[in-house]
Amino acid sequence: MSKPSRRPNREEIKAHRKERKRAQKALREELKRKGLECSSHATIANHKCAYQDLEEERAGRNEVVWEQLKVFRAKLPLLLGRLSKIADPRNPKKTKHKLTVLLIYGILVFVMQMSSSREANREMTRPMFWENLKLVFPELEDVPHHDTLKRLLWEIDVGQIESAQIELLREGMRKKKFRRYLIENCYPIAVDGTQKLTRDWLWDEQCLQRTFKNDDTPQTQYYVYVLQASLAFRDGMSIPLMSEFLSYTQGDSGDSKQDCELKGFYRLAGRIKEAFPALRIMVLLDGLYANGPVMELCRKYKWQFMIVLQNKSLPTVHGEFDAISELEPKNRYVRNWGNRKQYFTWANDIEYGFGPNGKKTEIIHVVECLETWQEIEKGGPREVSKSARHLWISSEPLNRSNLHERCNLGARSRWTIETGFLVEKHHGYQYEHCFAYDWNAMKGYHYLMQLGHMFNVMAQYSERLAKIIKDTGIRGLISLVRQTIAGPWLDPAWIEERRAAPFQLRLV
Repeated sequence: MSKPSRRPNREEIKAHRKERKRAQKALREELKRKGLECSSHATIANHKCAYQDLEEERAGRNEVVWEQLKVFRAKLPLLLGRLSKIADPRNPKKTKHKLTVLLIYGILVFVMQMSSSREANREMTRPMFWENLKLVFPELEDVPHHDTLKRLLWEIDVGQIESAQIELLREGMRKKKFRRYLIENCYPIAVDGTQKLTRDWLWDEQCLQRTFKNDDTPQTQYYVYVLQASLAFRDGMSIPLMSEFLSYTQGDSGDSKQDCELKGFYRLAGRIKEAFPALRIMVLLDGLYANGPVMELCRKYKWQFMIVLQNKSLPTVHGEFDAISELEPKNRYVRNWGNRKQYFTWANDIEYGFGPNGKKTEIIHVVECLETWQEIEKGGPREVSKSARHLWISSEPLNRSNLHERCNLGARSRWTIETGFLVEKHHGYQYEHCFAYDWNAMKGYHYLMQLGHMFNVMAQYSERLAKIIKDTGIRGLISLVRQTIAGPWLDPAWIEERRAAPFQLRLV
């Protein structure tokens, strides 16, 4: 005789699901009555293909390919001019492909999200693929072998590739393309580090190393770590700006200390200041950077900052904040943001001492944000309350008029750089793939990837593609572009007409 089941039967599961949907609907209606926005996660459309016939699909595919690649096409003259200044170490008598052609090909490898050198060789050398690509980029000549690009990256100054990307962004700033995304008239730049790749063997002297125990056996691991600076705009747009590779040789060999994020930050900050000496900047940093020397450097460069203050960091600042906030009850503000109710408390003009015997001081300002919201519990119909606490150090005095912009639109946008890392690692850019076991070439591929990612982000936020992405999603859009270029879909006359017409990038 079988045992009676203790699990809900099918009808009970259906009833439970319906009850949960009713609870979600009731919560949405309640939020609307209170004037709060209902939170929702972005999903691609769930419907059949909108194309009615072959000609409509052909026209649609042509438009998608052009809209995706025209941002790259529009920036190509400036990019070619900048890349052509890179010294070519190859023998001119044995050179088949121009340096600029190889580097443009390398950027397209990441724009098209090829997963490896072999896939790029297999897919991009197909006659149909290359001929269609040349419709958009006539500057491309004969298709190169990927190893030719790899050998070039061994020898050239790959830092010039990143300089080309900086020049493209500088031009966009001059033309005020990002003006609507500024925070208090400053460009928000988030800085964070991430691991690029690990190996169990030392493939270059620049690799960092760490030792851990595996089944009580010490094991050494060698890894590459990158400190990244990105333009972290509101609404989730994050554009790679500059990278700083941490290197074993940059550490203190006498004390057996390796390079670290803080040391890398000082180098990276100096490079940003050199590249943008007069730019109004607000740096967005996590709790690692909540210290006096970092704040002193930002003030020296005339940068604003919003830095996460962790619970156990800077105890004297925490004590001052608690005391001042008790004495200043007017420094309170309550507002709604999305589906959340926020309670702000702030304290201005806190004196923070650091350095030998606390002789150095910085005047900082601290804000706390307590927020609460309602949601339906996972897997059940019950409404539950959620809460969160955020604490930031601000370089500028705080008041009711600037809290929302500095905290919600500025400091919280720091998460976009972490989202950018996840996209580069797991959504097609193969961030953790080692395209070459040569330090210089590895960095060169990284800079090419950053350029490809930048072009895809700017295309994603262009007015025309924003509507298409709602149906396809970002990865679906790039997949559609690759499939279209690989097949006999493109209309040469139509593409040539679009290429000859003037183009102006308009971001949503």
